[in-house]
Amino acid sequence: MSTRFGSKPGGYLWAFVDPVGHILFLSVIFMAISHTPALGTSFLLFFATGYIGFQFYQAMAGYLNGAVNANRALLSYPNVAPIDTIFSRYILQLGTTTVVAVCVFSAINLSLKNPLNIHWPFILEAALAASLLALGSALANNVLFLKYPLYEKVFGIITRPLFMISGVFFLPDSLPHPARDIILLNPLVHVVMLFRKGFYPEYRAIGFDAGFLYKVTLPLILVGLLIFTGSRRSLRQ
Repeated sequence: MSTRFGSKPGGYLWAFVDPVGHILFLSVIFMAISHTPALGTSFLLFFATGYIGFQFYQAMAGYLNGAVNANRALLSYPNVAPIDTIFSRYILQLGTTTVVAVCVFSAINLSLKNPLNIHWPFILEAALAASLLALGSALANNVLFLKYPLYEKVFGIITRPLFMISGVFFLPDSLPHPARDIILLNPLVHVVMLFRKGFYPEYRAIGFDAGFLYKVTLPLILVGLLIFTGSRRSLRQ
């Protein structure tokens, strides 16, 4: 925690500045365009559920992808394994995003006329699924980034539009066919839909498929573990 935030002015507050800034920016822009959000009556709540639900994947993936390379000096100690760098960062980032989420939604709840009706199982499941998606891809990427520098650049280019196509600022189920069917091939769309179901009891989330989400997540973790464990020696070099 001190390594990640200690060198920045404001320290740990930067973990809050990014999501709060994005949520406020999206809210102001869309309030100028539309009178009501796509779901509910609060622009802040709508964009917070989209952005923070997405951040359980995006912030985790960005932090884990460089775990081994950033902690290479520690790997000179025999009792420190490459997998330790992954899981220590996983725990830190999951805890950080959770704290941010609690603070942001608590503040939004104070601004609402009616208190939030939260369904925790949906929220916890979405957060866990998103973090496991990030973990699976990061296990493979720590190896592939090291062996193939070009892949790292291509991966960054391909994944950059994820924010735009993961349902953060729109409802995937409101899109016409075949755009909706194409968007639903993105597992992060299902994460955001599930996360929003935890805050909006009236949200039907048409098209949400938990089976598809886990059919992507679990094999991704398995493949990531196979690639990572099979490259332990090269990761120490």
